[in-house]
Amino acid sequence: MRSLKVLAVSIVAILATGCTCRTIGGPENVPPPTGDGPLKDIHFAFDSYKLNAESKSTLAANADWLKANAGKKVQVEGHCDERGTAEYNMVLGAHRAKSGADYLMTLGVPAGDISTVSYGEELPLDPAHNEAAWAKNRRDHFKVD
Repeated sequence: MRSLKVLAVSIVAILATGCTCRTIGGPENVPPPTGDGPLKDIHFAFDSYKLNAESKSTLAANADWLKANAGKKVQVEGHCDERGTAEYNMVLGAHRAKSGADYLMTLGVPAGDISTVSYGEELPLDPAHNEAAWAKNRRDHFKVD
């Protein structure tokens, strides 16, 4: 239902401003992530919030940066691919965010410096509808405040 509301508001905004839109096309046309911060994203397997060895290594590097920059706050954003219901993906995104946050805490990042949020399937990194895009979208993103 939320997606329909967002779509309706977007259409009204486009019509009101005269904005023209273009279709991005396939995954080859999706720009690479810009890395809007010093911390790297981690990725998850389908329907999972379990951390793999690569994710743990990335989280260790993220934790080192956070500990070296005491006082910085980080928000762990849990994301999902488009498969599954919106409600299910919100819960899965929350589990993913908590999984990343919990691991950062085991590595010595103070709990008070970490917050979590789930975006479910609402903010895909890659809008394509294929396995490569879905793999990119199943992630934790780390936003430094």
